[in-house]
Amino acid sequence: MSQLEFTVPCLFGLEGIAGDELRRLDMQNVRVENGRVLFSGDESALARANLNLRTGERVMICLADFEAKTFEALFQGVYHCDLERFIPKNGQFPVKGHCLNSQLMSVPDCQAIIKKAASKRLGEKYGLSWLPEDGVKYQLQFSIMNDRCQLYLDTTGPGLHKRGYRAIGNDAPLRETLAAAMVMLTRYRGRDFIWDPFCGSGTIPIEAALIAKNRAPGLRRRFAAEQWTDEKIWQEARAEAMDKEFKGDYKILGSDNDPKCVSLSMANARKAGVADCIDFRDGDATKMSLPAPSGVIICNPPYGQRMMEQQSAQRLYSALGRHLKFADGWKKYIITSEPEFEHYFGRRADKKRKLYNGMIKCDYYMYLGGRAKK
Repeated sequence: MSQLEFTVPCLFGLEGIAGDELRRLDMQNVRVENGRVLFSGDESALARANLNLRTGERVMICLADFEAKTFEALFQGVYHCDLERFIPKNGQFPVKGHCLNSQLMSVPDCQAIIKKAASKRLGEKYGLSWLPEDGVKYQLQFSIMNDRCQLYLDTTGPGLHKRGYRAIGNDAPLRETLAAAMVMLTRYRGRDFIWDPFCGSGTIPIEAALIAKNRAPGLRRRFAAEQWTDEKIWQEARAEAMDKEFKGDYKILGSDNDPKCVSLSMANARKAGVADCIDFRDGDATKMSLPAPSGVIICNPPYGQRMMEQQSAQRLYSALGRHLKFADGWKKYIITSEPEFEHYFGRRADKKRKLYNGMIKCDYYMYLGGRAKK
């Protein structure tokens, strides 16, 4: 394959961080847009992006971008796309996607039209009246927004947030890509003491350990494109990533008042290969002694989406604020969907940033040390 154009969809609020990651990977022509980051590269870039990205959701090859106000326009746009460049005559090419703010709003109908157009194009190119689709899978993705269709080939498979270490989560798991972004926003480099007092399934401490070690988050998993790209490219990308890993003595603590969560966190850390970097303990965040004179607290406390749960969460925030009132040596980074968090916590944040935990709109409150503003 020659030069390709790629799209990396992101959780809203993480686009700039993902763009910075791609620039540090020396990717070409990086452009940040709402909900995604674009870049250019070859097969080597495809492999390196999949292996190393911490905050992107997947890496997709851009196949086409055209106006589609009617089913006929959709059909013609796909039919004139050079799909044979990627999909062989026996390749499977399932179709999935979404529609938003467009005249074409039926996802099943759009899937059927795209499948029909792709089948006609490939059948004509290969001289076949029937395509067997008994080979490797080439997942086609489409996005129809504001009457424009963008067609992609997914190179990732299961989303990049699926690092492979969290087969089972707790009741409210934090997506790994968001946890990594929360750590990266603290500018953590492995030197500070990191403490997550609501560790749940251990995602924040594990992502902090991966960042401290500079370990590529995709090393322990496989990707869809490995089935249809040169194996040597992936071997080289993995070797390059492992050569860049750091060794050190890191101080990372995860605690939770639920012993089952602590056990789960320990198991996940072992799967991630970072159990030697993290200490997990039982403990109540509102009563535990500070584990060090200074450091960084990063946490995702319960939000409470129902009325009684919300009131319980508000009481928790008040108790946490009282407990940490004089913890001036600690920077505190707390994500929550509670709009009055600062009121209950008892202090105004130095900074805050809008992030999305799945579909839940949240704020990331940043207390940067010293006595915060009232």
